[in-house]
Amino acid sequence: MPQHSTGDKPLVFPGPASGTDSECDRTPPSRRVSLSAPLSQPLCQPEKCGPRAAQEVCYVAAGQPGEACGWRAFAPTCLQAFNTPQGFLLFLCVASFLQGMTVNGFINTVITSIERRYDLHSYQSGLIASSYDVAACLCLTFVSYFGGHGHKPRWLGWGVLVMGAGSLVFALPHFTAGRYEVQMDEVVGTCWANHSSTCKDGASGLSSYRLVFMLGQFLHGMGATPLYTLGVTYLDENVKSSYSPVYIATFYTAAILGPAAGYLVGGALLNIYTDISQQTQLTTESPLWVGAWWVGFLGAGAAAFLVAIPILGYPRQLPGSQRYVVMRASETYQLKDSSHKVTSNPDFGKTISDLPLSIWLLLKNPTFILLCLAGATEATLIAGMSTFGPKFLESQFSLSASEAATLFGYLVVPAGGGGTFLGGFFVNKFKLRGSGIIKFCLLCTLVSLLASLIFLMHCPGVPMAGVTAGYNGSLLPEGHVELMAACNLHCGCQPEHYSPVCGSDGLMYYSPCYAGCLEMAVSSPGGQKVYRDCSCVPQNFSSGFGHATAGKCTSTCQRKPLLLVFIFVVIVFTFLSSIPALTATLRCVCDQQRSFALGIQWIVVRTLGSIPGPIAFGWVIDKACLLWQDQCGQQGSCFVYQNSAMSWYLLIAGLGYKVLGSIFFAIACFLYKSPPGSSDGLEASLPSQSSASDNPSDLQIQSDI
Repeated sequence: MPQHSTGDKPLVFPGPASGTDSECDRTPPSRRVSLSAPLSQPLCQPEKCGPRAAQEVCYVAAGQPGEACGWRAFAPTCLQAFNTPQGFLLFLCVASFLQGMTVNGFINTVITSIERRYDLHSYQSGLIASSYDVAACLCLTFVSYFGGHGHKPRWLGWGVLVMGAGSLVFALPHFTAGRYEVQMDEVVGTCWANHSSTCKDGASGLSSYRLVFMLGQFLHGMGATPLYTLGVTYLDENVKSSYSPVYIATFYTAAILGPAAGYLVGGALLNIYTDISQQTQLTTESPLWVGAWWVGFLGAGAAAFLVAIPILGYPRQLPGSQRYVVMRASETYQLKDSSHKVTSNPDFGKTISDLPLSIWLLLKNPTFILLCLAGATEATLIAGMSTFGPKFLESQFSLSASEAATLFGYLVVPAGGGGTFLGGFFVNKFKLRGSGIIKFCLLCTLVSLLASLIFLMHCPGVPMAGVTAGYNGSLLPEGHVELMAACNLHCGCQPEHYSPVCGSDGLMYYSPCYAGCLEMAVSSPGGQKVYRDCSCVPQNFSSGFGHATAGKCTSTCQRKPLLLVFIFVVIVFTFLSSIPALTATLRCVCDQQRSFALGIQWIVVRTLGSIPGPIAFGWVIDKACLLWQDQCGQQGSCFVYQNSAMSWYLLIAGLGYKVLGSIFFAIACFLYKSPPGSSDGLEASLPSQSSASDNPSDLQIQSDI
């Protein structure tokens, strides 16, 4: 098993010469061993061991069995090559990738398909998305408080297992709801005199499956809770302080690339019919099409079970990690009272009786509270846009659900992933500390705020006969839907059969029936359907008759490139501040409270941001709906949105939350105080290192730090 070259040596900071007898030798045996920490531990506390102990921290040799990578007695030598921060980071990145791909990728991609398949409203799909954060809020206090002092890799491994179970539960409705049955366009789409269809008694009842989806999301939230609390602190306490932002940024970059992969893979799966073994004459352009939304969840669930196995085998602490304790403490924000004395007690936080005091100490930290509030404002926008971003692109650019999901994935891959990694890189590159990190977050928020003004623009919606335009091409008053006209009155069309077609006049029609089409032809085998002799479509004199093609009309929006560029900028600068803000949180609380502080922060972020975000955005988007699905008198999902209203609502929400986030960051920067004896940097806290570089015995230790 690889060991660090200085893992068993004392960590020495240069200081005045003293005798060879260390005060640490007189430390009682009861203080040398902790049941909850089998690795090497400090043998003294500075306030009890005298001045010399404040500069010299002694460690006993670490026991090799406690540091071995394996499962109880099974710890083969070949596995020890992975018993490093880089090895753990690899498996943690895979777990975060799967979590992001499933929760923030697949689910957001298939929302439209699930709404269509199970007759859900947008606010109901928002409830499904928010169930993840509800579970996280309920579990965060317990996991971060007890897991922070427990065996973190085991907490993480079991969490990944629960997350995999949630993916399998989420896919369950596909196997229990029966086949997806829909009347084909060939039967009900064209105009047939006196054609009618009977309605089923009552609603389909499929909407009750939202409870199963919510249960799956609840398990996702439970399982992912340790990832972004215990996983972050485990990385931070096993690498040196200056490398921590890079490790955490790499971890979060994998979490951002996961949703990007989810959008791309999920979008590709939506091109496959939901009942894979069944043949259908529906095309992907049809609004009745439902893709194979469930396949991705089965694969993600199986992969989660596999990656949980190596994570469960990691030790409580990695070899050589104890030397970084003092380095983190030198950067930690200290309150003016005696809070640091309370948290310096090694037994503090290990029992439930310390929970109220732990919460009170965090509430007394104004910087921490402001960073939590700023994170909540960002989380609201991220949760809302990630859930309904594909739907926004689908409406603005007149795309299919698969095309919109794929395009949104192309935006998230470089913008979200690149912004997350660059945030950690900039903190390390420019050696930002304390208030400098918060100033960087403030700058990123202001830039994304200005870029959000792009939502003042929008793409004009494709005119639709009977919804936004009359059958003669004239504009209809807003909210006035009149699908029937003299040209289709004899067809006996039913509003349940929504299948939009694009007329040769550039006008979109509700269905071939409402366009008055009598004949259907196919341009080529497997090609696009073309409907002939459409009485509501003005004749094209070059061809001698009016016709319509299946699917929505192509958007001719000239603003599409500009909108995409500025949406890209908003995503980049939103994620650019995520790792710096997380680093600032880790540095503004006491060392023993870092896991618990992240847990409390995530509770605030989810309660005020991630949970209400999708619900609020779904409610707002529903307000922009022009045409609802009619299921025999029952209101279903939304078919057509008003693009201008959708853009304005998103602009108001975006500006409001961005302004609040900027205010919170600005106040946090003003209130932040550097650690005592430091000039806001680690190098300043160790002024005598340069003079000690002449000592070869100390030089090796300093280079490792």
